[in-house]
Amino acid sequence: MKTERQGGRAMKIGNVFASADISATGLKAERMRMEVAAGNIANANATRSPDGGPYRRQQVVFETQMQSALGGMVSQGSQSQLGGVGVVGIESDRSPFPKVYNPGHPDADPDGFLQMPNVALPMEMVDLMTASRSYEANLKSLEVFRRMAEQTLELMRG
Repeated sequence: MKTERQGGRAMKIGNVFASADISATGLKAERMRMEVAAGNIANANATRSPDGGPYRRQQVVFETQMQSALGGMVSQGSQSQLGGVGVVGIESDRSPFPKVYNPGHPDADPDGFLQMPNVALPMEMVDLMTASRSYEANLKSLEVFRRMAEQTLELMRG
């Protein structure tokens, strides 16, 4: 890792933007979670999907990214250094479809029951709100980092 000597102290250049990188990965992941939740809400009443049957709720799967994987560095000590969060993929929720009695619907079974999507609107709204709040927190973190960088540059000039 590259270091510079300033006033007798070594400063690690590679770690300067680590917090900004972590917040950026959080922004990207939470944006994806909001898009998936919005898609679930939009399809909450879709009884036909391309796969056949009702729409199946989608969920985003996250994983932590380790700096050792990102920068080829070996973790120091017993704790690995985190490098943010990444989206591994989007999976279908395998919970059962709720059934409602609606004999006039074209997708109803012979007994008059209709399978509805396994999307619960209150759960989707909570997921959307938590993703939005997490996005805002990561954005605030980036804003604080930017202000600190600007103040540091101003101090270095003067």
